[in-house]
Amino acid sequence: MVPSGNRGWLLRLVIAFGFAQAAVSMARPAVSYRALALGADERAVGVIAGVYALLPLFAAVPLGRRTDHGRCAPLLPAGVVLIAGGCALSGVAGSLSTMALWSGVMGLGHLCFVIGAQSLVARQSAPHEQDRNFGHFTIGASLGQLIGPIAAGALIGGPDMAGSSALALVVAGAGAAVAFTSLWRTEHPGAAKSRAQQGARVPVVSILRARGVPAGILISLSVLSATDILTAYLPVVGEQRGISPAVIGVLLSLRAAATIACRLVLTPLLRLLGRTVLLTVTCLLAALLCAGVALPVPVWALALMLVVLGFCLGVGQPLSMTTVVQAAPDEARSTALALRLTGNRLGQVAAPAAAGLIAGVAGVAAPFVMLGALLLLSSGVALRSPSTGTTGTTGAGGAGGAGGAGGTTGTAGASGASGASGASGASGASGATGRAAGPRSPEIGQDVPDRAGDSRPCRESRG
Repeated sequence: MVPSGNRGWLLRLVIAFGFAQAAVSMARPAVSYRALALGADERAVGVIAGVYALLPLFAAVPLGRRTDHGRCAPLLPAGVVLIAGGCALSGVAGSLSTMALWSGVMGLGHLCFVIGAQSLVARQSAPHEQDRNFGHFTIGASLGQLIGPIAAGALIGGPDMAGSSALALVVAGAGAAVAFTSLWRTEHPGAAKSRAQQGARVPVVSILRARGVPAGILISLSVLSATDILTAYLPVVGEQRGISPAVIGVLLSLRAAATIACRLVLTPLLRLLGRTVLLTVTCLLAALLCAGVALPVPVWALALMLVVLGFCLGVGQPLSMTTVVQAAPDEARSTALALRLTGNRLGQVAAPAAAGLIAGVAGVAAPFVMLGALLLLSSGVALRSPSTGTTGTTGAGGAGGAGGAGGTTGTAGASGASGASGASGASGASGATGRAAGPRSPEIGQDVPDRAGDSRPCRESRG
């Protein structure tokens, strides 16, 4: 495990993710515009967009398995190559079927990068650092989602739509390649597990049955669906209410900026409220605000609602990552993260399709009410999910024997470690989210003596 003070690898990872996400966010609208210029109708555009999400569904779990039993870093350059190639080759494709193929390659590259990067954060962060580090990691995604569409809008337009959209795709490919400049020393030496440490393969059903994993998947799916549908349908709302496209663009940018601001202050919010309360409250507020977008409010009120909504939606993704990581078995964390991403992809396919059907029957306001119901369900799930505190209780003289395991609130032993579910005893190993006050705990895989004097591999404690 990487010491708390050494987070240069995380900064480099955030920068690389920002470039990769900006390229994807720039390429996806450009693919749609180029497909329309090549003669595609709305159905064909939907199919091409769906291939981006559908193709990676078949690769997510195998990639997670591979990462659980090996290194994470090789997936990062592989993902960048696939993203850059998919973007650039979509720009020179001459048929709709070829564009669909390269769109799927781009989606596969994004999946590779995200699985590798999230697994690195999970593996190289101490338990009490995971909420903070996942929050900082997702800032890269938010920056990319903010910059990418703006760059696409600046390049696409004019009488030659096919040419300008092709240029945007080639530029997106070049932008993705810039991520290579930050992909050095991201994986800490010795972070990969040895064959002896890998253990038996955990079945997918067992991972999904672990308390907290389904909740994390549902919360992540709901938040991502809300973001996607908001981006797709807010222009339609603006068209109906006479709001100009430029103002709609500003409103969406305000939403993205609020999400970034949320992730910058995530750590103090966690200290103040705890993960369970923070997830529950933000999902509940987001549910009410999504439904409120359907109301005929003035532009200033809509802007205020979107700022608060963006702030609330910024909580779900990083905390759902931590929820899944800490609930899953130690030897299947990357697979659990891959299952979470699979849920995200399913949501990206199913939610817009359902929103389109509902909007066709009940009007454009109906999808926002549907999102409100989905987020309300997520709020209830978050309330019932396992809680792990952000701070622990520190004992002065130790409330445990030489190897005694602590309970769910884990008081610390002689060396003063604290945590939510940590083992307490003479050596004071830290818990799931507590910060050790004494000497740092042994690293993963380091042998420590047990009660009988033998050696056993030390495992991270989970919340």
